[in-house]
Amino acid sequence: MSSAQQLLLTALRCDIDSLHHLATTSEIVGDISGFIHALQRERGASTIYLVSKGKRFATRRKEYVERSQVAEAVMRQRLEALTKEARPQAAARLIRRVAAVWLALDDLDTLRQAIHSFAVSPDAATQALNHLISGLLAIVFEAADTSADPDITRALVAIFHLMQGKELAGQERACGAFGFTQGHFDDAHRELLSRLVRDQQRCFATFEEFASAEALRAWEQALSPRTLAGIQQLRNTAYHTCHHPHRHPQQKTSIDDTYTDKAHTDKALGETWYELTTLRIDSIKTVEDTLNSQLTALCHQKITQVQSALEQAETPQGKSPLAPCEQLLALSDSQPLGELTASALTSPLGRSLIELAHAQSSHLQGLSDELENTRKALRERKLIERAKGLIMAYQAMTEEEAYRFLRKTSMDQSKSMADMAQSILDLSSMLKRKEEKHTH
Repeated sequence: MSSAQQLLLTALRCDIDSLHHLATTSEIVGDISGFIHALQRERGASTIYLVSKGKRFATRRKEYVERSQVAEAVMRQRLEALTKEARPQAAARLIRRVAAVWLALDDLDTLRQAIHSFAVSPDAATQALNHLISGLLAIVFEAADTSADPDITRALVAIFHLMQGKELAGQERACGAFGFTQGHFDDAHRELLSRLVRDQQRCFATFEEFASAEALRAWEQALSPRTLAGIQQLRNTAYHTCHHPHRHPQQKTSIDDTYTDKAHTDKALGETWYELTTLRIDSIKTVEDTLNSQLTALCHQKITQVQSALEQAETPQGKSPLAPCEQLLALSDSQPLGELTASALTSPLGRSLIELAHAQSSHLQGLSDELENTRKALRERKLIERAKGLIMAYQAMTEEEAYRFLRKTSMDQSKSMADMAQSILDLSSMLKRKEEKHTH
């Protein structure tokens, strides 16, 4: 066998190796999809639980947390397999993304405990879960970015943007649940709701560009016009500003002022919003599952094709030495190099895959720092709460007085409140040890 034929066989074996890795990656994407969906439900229920001070969704939130934990365990097992099976072609960036998310997952129980004890605000809890889900989506993005097969890349790009659009829909559910359960939307949450809707439309438009015909049919069939109409009606309710004659223009708009059906209370609106948006998100998840199944099938189909080519190249057929090369080149005839980028360049949005990759990379670049800042904020809040409890106990102060005392003391000593809280806790521990010595 000539050197050229040996190189050809090596190339085919490398292709098979790379495709096996992509098949493993596609299975990881499916597990991440399931975990994100569970986290999205947990996030929405947690928002209502926090806003209602535990009066609503306590049981449902507990159920969703348990489902998230099961989905997390499945995903972790698959990610562990990735670290053991990783090849040079897997790209270090993908492994780094997994490592960053793994660290964030280790703090998830701390966040859940803070939500359970109302030690975190609804917005802060939502933001923390948003960051975690963004990290999980970053793994999917890296999977698409490291794929060398144009068909598989196209499928991964479609899945990524559908998942990203669904995540924005989940954030919209949490934002709306906050406003409807509270009974009003302030300007910040109203603007956030509007922005989330616009961003969803962009993500879904990109998904439609790269999705297969079968996936597009599933997309059109999954979304119920009645559900969408109900969501839009409630969106309009949230957007609307009613100029009440006895209210200052800057005063918050009450749901009662904007929703004309008096039979619906704020509580009923919150539940209606949650149920309608959940129906929509669950419908999108069915399309997501279809895409994941198609991706897995596509990976195995590609593996079969290349294995067949390898077997033919290894079998002496009395052909010229150039025959295997012609056979190898035939593998890419249906998908010439650069076709994916070319199709993106000529798309209605005028956005190339390279531009898309740069934009997403820029957006996700600071993800690890943001996750660390979230963990730091939770740790500092816990220190402050413990120090505040000591001040209340030893100084006979109310919670508000203790907070003001801690803030003033930290300002006087040019320390952050977290550092001041740690100093108080350290001093308390020292005093307790001295008391124990004197007792003995």
